[in-house]
Amino acid sequence: MLESKKKIGEIAALWAADKELYVKSSTMAAYMLIMKNHIIPQFGEMTHIAEDDVQTFVLEKLKQGLCQKTVKDIIITLKMIHKYGEKHKLLNHIEWYIKYPANPNSIELPILSKVNQKKLMNHIINNFTFKNFGIFLTLSTGMRIGEVCALKWSDFNIQKGTVSVQRTIERIYFVGNGKPYTKLIINTPKTKNSKREIPLSKELKRVIKSLIEIVNPDYYILTNNSIPTEPRTYRNYFNKLLEQLDIPKLKFHGLRHSFATRCIESKCDYKTVSVLLGHSDIGTTLNLYVHPNDEQKRLCINRMEKFLK
Repeated sequence: MLESKKKIGEIAALWAADKELYVKSSTMAAYMLIMKNHIIPQFGEMTHIAEDDVQTFVLEKLKQGLCQKTVKDIIITLKMIHKYGEKHKLLNHIEWYIKYPANPNSIELPILSKVNQKKLMNHIINNFTFKNFGIFLTLSTGMRIGEVCALKWSDFNIQKGTVSVQRTIERIYFVGNGKPYTKLIINTPKTKNSKREIPLSKELKRVIKSLIEIVNPDYYILTNNSIPTEPRTYRNYFNKLLEQLDIPKLKFHGLRHSFATRCIESKCDYKTVSVLLGHSDIGTTLNLYVHPNDEQKRLCINRMEKFLK
């Protein structure tokens, strides 16, 4: 049996240097944060990781309040590091069969109520600023915060009545000369499906039509100049606006959830909603937003019975 001469932390560093050649900087930044915050503190000094070590780690992270998806992402990263070690004969092959606690109660997505959504949208219509416009746009298109921050006036096509999502902005975590630092990066969207065209509502077209003739097409919409705002700054602005309007706290991403939920409530077909959101497959949309209640299930059975008759 191979006895590793390298610690998991050392193997992780070798894996990261190799992985960086093949993935986007934003993806690599996510891996680096997972390594720094979770994998290295727990496993960095080990030369062998047993299944019990991983199972205990998973349960502890869940107990600390991390959601299952976050913990599973950590384990995926750990497995990639371990497989790299196996491939380069630094670790023995091992399979971990990890169990996750059953979670029968689906977590409700944080969204705006219809009343608060109307309240927020009406305030924005009556109090126009470029930053407020970005919030209205998010509620009307379901765009991600990084996509809105990176949006330029040239991305609107009034003739077609669409907005084109073709870039995103994010603050990325790097390590240079052994020291961590962050950098604001403008990149292509999250996935190839995230690069998309979204139709504009009548209200959006009305507002944009009055602006498009006087703004610089190369300017970012939230600042109306050549320098964009970063997501963290925009989140802070959004939080203060909710507080000002006496609307319950909500993460900015909740605006995207609100858009998707309103689409589903309006009986839009799921595939179209999935394309509008830029999901890589319809399963993501179904898992997040489609949860039939008893009335919908009963209606489905009745329709089936009626069809048979």
